[in-house]
Amino acid sequence: MQAVKANVLTQVPKNDILSCIGNTPLVRFNNLFLTLQSAVYGKMEMLNPGGSIKDRTAHNIVRHAMDVGKINADSVLIESTSGNMGIGLARICHFYGLKLILVTDPHINPLAEKILKTFHAEIVKVDEHDGNGGYLNSRLKKVEQLLADIPNSFWPDQYHNMDNPAAHQQTFQEIVEDLGFAPDYLFIPTSTCGTLRGFADAVENLGATTKIVAVDAKGSMIFKDDPSARLIPGMGASRKSHFLRTDQVHGVIHVSDADCVAGCKKLLAKESILAGGSSGAVVMAIEQYQANFKSNETIVAIIPDNGERYLDTIYSDKWLMEKGLQG
Repeated sequence: MQAVKANVLTQVPKNDILSCIGNTPLVRFNNLFLTLQSAVYGKMEMLNPGGSIKDRTAHNIVRHAMDVGKINADSVLIESTSGNMGIGLARICHFYGLKLILVTDPHINPLAEKILKTFHAEIVKVDEHDGNGGYLNSRLKKVEQLLADIPNSFWPDQYHNMDNPAAHQQTFQEIVEDLGFAPDYLFIPTSTCGTLRGFADAVENLGATTKIVAVDAKGSMIFKDDPSARLIPGMGASRKSHFLRTDQVHGVIHVSDADCVAGCKKLLAKESILAGGSSGAVVMAIEQYQANFKSNETIVAIIPDNGERYLDTIYSDKWLMEKGLQG
């Protein structure tokens, strides 16, 4: 079996582009939530090199698969994505010289699609709605078909691979190191629930008392069986999550597409942070949940991705009008 770039994982100096993944800053929100008697911080995962928290997930999955010999230089990686996981994988596969096929759907952001193609990822787009408010099941059927048809193919499987949540042991440790203690609350947007599970496991492993609040999309089937169409990518899912342990979740807030947009605009107006839709959802979830906070608590919001790739959607009045998200 031919090694990938001569086992580049152990032989290159730790000053390449992949070494920039992680160690993202924790910033205090000084202008949002002024009525709260608590400190609110944002974990700026949007500042990973690929612009999202999925860089951590993609890197951890690929690195471990290479280490144990599941991926070699001739492997073809095939994954389902709504955008960010694909961008994380695309850069990593480009770095290692690996072929990547990504199965997407009509909700993928046009700029994200351009980024994927720039990194030489092959894109396969499904357009069959899965009947549960999204395209996830349709994407996964296509992934299954491609895996069967293409020799030496590897599925990172962000939906079941425990290397997904394992990436966030480090993310939580960074928060604790920056604060000097574990926060009282973590607000985490959900999709695969890999991030949610990873933080929850890290809290348990540390013996911390941090309460985790899941932020889900209205119409998502992760926490309830009431599917409906959703427009904001990277939030919610049209099926239950393999990773979810409900006993690890202190609370759940469901946020509409319109509220995701409103939260993004508040984050931009008050903190000059241009972030994606799931970040707006977290802002609105904290606002909805604030009656539950006690004085002098510390709240951390996960800010998953950069808003620049949403300038033609979430931050476009024309797009909002077309989608009925703005009067």
